[in-house]
Amino acid sequence: MACCGQRVHRIERLVSSFESNAELSNQLASCIASNLAAALKRRAHATLAVSGGSTPQPLFEMLSRKPLDWSRIIITSVDERWVEETHVDSNARLINQFLLQNSAKAAQFISMKTPSDSPFQAEVAASAKLSPYASGIDVVVLGMGEDGHTASFFPGAQTLARAMNLATTQLCVAVHPPAAAHDRMTLSLAALLRAQHAYLHIVGPAKREVLQQACEEPQNTAAMPIRALLHTDALDLDIYYAQTN
Repeated sequence: MACCGQRVHRIERLVSSFESNAELSNQLASCIASNLAAALKRRAHATLAVSGGSTPQPLFEMLSRKPLDWSRIIITSVDERWVEETHVDSNARLINQFLLQNSAKAAQFISMKTPSDSPFQAEVAASAKLSPYASGIDVVVLGMGEDGHTASFFPGAQTLARAMNLATTQLCVAVHPPAAAHDRMTLSLAALLRAQHAYLHIVGPAKREVLQQACEEPQNTAAMPIRALLHTDALDLDIYYAQTN
């Protein structure tokens, strides 16, 4: 198997499957490190965008130990809950705690957060802040919820269509999730589709079933936004699945 996964067809791609999240994280960390090292050979800096939650914590820990020139790597988040960066739900807090450690302490982290009280007031400022780094991401690591959301593309969110509009030039879009805590800021779908390497990291049979449903039916991305990244010629999305956490 190639490092970044095999596929037989855009929709019928093979999923790289593992027994445990630790096993998956070890393999995926090596793939990401290889991607970043290759990017650093081409340019002065490389960019990594990561998702939050508990699933990527082992990945962050393993990746943080990879012998890269981390001083030349820019890290940002795919999306962010609009809370203080010390808040338990903050993705910035998670990244600082688990990824910006060991060798990766030397990396530069660019947070989505601004002083604005609301992400809806901060779209322009956040887009400008991330524009030098996130307009051409080298590696993006996505997660997926059991409702089929990825990044902060939540079904039923009022700004979902704007966040997923491929014609938008806006890098960051604010989102009010209908059923999740905290307003959010997310990278737009257009920005994610410009990534050189993209990975979907999921754990557990329930999410495997959601993935299967999304792969089988390409229509109605508003109901299951992960479909927009699975059924596109603009992005090769490598899927890493672990049976257990």
